Amino acid sequence: MELSRRSLLAAGASLPLISLRSPAVPVTTPSPRYTMTAFTNDSETDLYVYESPDAMTFELLKARAYSPPSGLLRDPCVFRHTDGAYYLTYTTAWDGHTIGFARSADRLDWTHLYDYEFTKPGITSAWAPEWLVDANGRVHVLVSLSDGYRFTPHLMTATDASLNSWTDPEPMVGLAPDPGDDVSYGYIDTTVARLGGRYFAFTKNESTKLVELAVADSPAGPYAFVSKDDWAGWGAPREGQSLTRLSNGGWRIFFDAYTDGKYFYSDSYDGFKTWSKPRELPGLSGTIRHVTVYVENLTPPAESSR
Repeated sequence: MELSRRSLLAAGASLPLISLRSPAVPVTTPSPRYTMTAFTNDSETDLYVYESPDAMTFELLKARAYSPPSGLLRDPCVFRHTDGAYYLTYTTAWDGHTIGFARSADRLDWTHLYDYEFTKPGITSAWAPEWLVDANGRVHVLVSLSDGYRFTPHLMTATDASLNSWTDPEPMVGLAPDPGDDVSYGYIDTTVARLGGRYFAFTKNESTKLVELAVADSPAGPYAFVSKDDWAGWGAPREGQSLTRLSNGGWRIFFDAYTDGKYFYSDSYDGFKTWSKPRELPGLSGTIRHVTVYVENLTPPAESSR
């Protein structure tokens, strides 16, 4: 029997609606990954690599992941370069004029690249090299050089993408001790963070053993101290400071309370003005020494609002 147009419309109205649109695909945001590199109380010749999703609960990825061909491995600092590989720089000796470099595709297996030699006369120690990538993507290394009496933070800049060639290291203006000051032993363990288009240097006053803060408009300076003495309530002696951004918009600093055999962290949410009470890093305090913490998969805010 032939159905009327009205019957067909009525039958169609009783059928379930079928959407012609594609189902929504959930948008996933990669979780932050924090990589910590350290040496330990038990070994100053081996690299230990840890990982954390929150910059607090770190799990060991690999013990003794790398040992240099000779010398020490202290103060290891890691970052990921534009070629996708991870690069390490570190202190090679208590006394000497070299720092080491190594490379890894996965943070677990490392290849020694070379030891960089400082040829400036009078250098007796080269300590605590730190990576710094500036707002223009240029790669720098900060290193504390000693003349046997005082430490002065220096800056050297990569001149090729392979990080095999560097400019001559120059003192970071404003952080060098006054040549006429017979009291100051200089500044060491300098690390720099970018915020609000400026460069904030957290540096250890080797005379007071306190971590102080200076700021500049460029990586090389000139820096002006904005916070001195025990301004953040971290106490002394403290060293080996390392900063990392947090997923909630804050910053976390880690530092070595080396005379107590402990490792602490402290947080700031107001542009480095104030900091939380230091707390021991769970699980690793008492084991690790002079760490750096590098974050990936964390979308940075616009440079103008940093």
